[in-house]
Amino acid sequence: MSEMSFEQMLNESFKTIHTGEVVEGTVFSVKPDEIILNIGCKADGILTRSEYSNDNSLDLTTVVKVGDTMEAKVLKVNDGEGQVILTYKRLAAEKGNKRIEEAFNNQEVLKAKVTQVLDGGICVMVDEVRIFIPASLVSDTYEKDLSKYKDEEIEFVITEYNPKRRRYIGNRRMLLTAEKDKAQKELMERIHVGDVIEGTIKNVTDFGAFVDLGGADGLLHISEMSWGRVESPKKVFKSGDQVRAFIKDIQGNKIALSMKFEDENPWKDADKKFAIGNMVTGKVARMTDFGAFVEIEKGVDALLHVSQISRDHIEKPSDVLKVGDEVTAKIVDFNLDDKKISLSIKATLEPEEPEEEAVKADDDDADVVSVNIEEVIAAEDAAAAEEEAKPAKKTTRKKKADEAPAEEAPAEEAPAEEAAAEEAPATEETAE
Repeated sequence: MSEMSFEQMLNESFKTIHTGEVVEGTVFSVKPDEIILNIGCKADGILTRSEYSNDNSLDLTTVVKVGDTMEAKVLKVNDGEGQVILTYKRLAAEKGNKRIEEAFNNQEVLKAKVTQVLDGGICVMVDEVRIFIPASLVSDTYEKDLSKYKDEEIEFVITEYNPKRRRYIGNRRMLLTAEKDKAQKELMERIHVGDVIEGTIKNVTDFGAFVDLGGADGLLHISEMSWGRVESPKKVFKSGDQVRAFIKDIQGNKIALSMKFEDENPWKDADKKFAIGNMVTGKVARMTDFGAFVEIEKGVDALLHVSQISRDHIEKPSDVLKVGDEVTAKIVDFNLDDKKISLSIKATLEPEEPEEEAVKADDDDADVVSVNIEEVIAAEDAAAAEEEAKPAKKTTRKKKADEAPAEEAPAEEAPAEEAAAEEAPATEETAE
């Protein structure tokens, strides 16, 4: 047997490879977009970025270094330039398929980073296998914006495995629901009606707020947020707020909460504080067409009816009052059972002064003296008769009558009463 030449020995040392074969090589050169492997053949193995990963922005120098060994699958034995074209991602996908199949059959929980966010869901990669998680299966609650999951590591299970159609569906909601069910069961076993508990506002609606109690949500109804009146829960709370409340009721898995602690009840001793006749001062809290509600103590509103605001006629309370005004009024009605209090400003005013016309009439009446007219006439007649009986006075009186000025009215024009008075003395003289 003749000795082999060096070239023959060299060629003998190189192994023969075939398309589809899995080979192992050593990295002796790496660039951002290409890896060159020594695979023990005459030609080097070329592994491009597109055949290493589905991430077109990946810098290969960050994942491998010279001297590393790795497996790859042969795509072409000769690319026309004497080089062997390799693929890493397809080999990884084949291995990944087996991994996914096992996870699907065993309902194993997988963990992977979200690589892509789509309109209808998110995508994760497990051993180069692309798994799609629909938006409805991402969370146990509706989430409009899924962008927050980008590059986040999440846990999920495979609920659909179809390698022929390359369809792999993941489900994260199932895990979240299971965790919540477990936490809820533990919570319901340890809480009781009357327990004081702390939680985080999860969602605020027009009728109340849902509070995360760490395993279950409790409803804090608008009527249980305060002893006072709450116009809108959204003006009081926002998502993320911490609250302290007590459990008012439990029905199945439903928990009703309240913040109306009894030791803060403003209606305690209300029959004494708000007894009828007491004077109170408060601020107008809200207005209606029929009156104004005045907060006389935190959590206690009293009605000041429009008819009790002033003695003058008022069409609407807003004509004379506004929200925030401070008023002092008297309590005129109190109903503890219905928690209703009525106020009156009118009742605090001094009694009304008599009207001007009445005062004038009273003054006029004060000058009037009650007189008996008949007695006065009789007294005057008696006095006249007595004067006529005296001669001196009679002569003087007659002389004065004769000397009366011409311009004076004739005797016949004198009133009948005066004529009768003149005749009376003459008759008396004749009689004498």
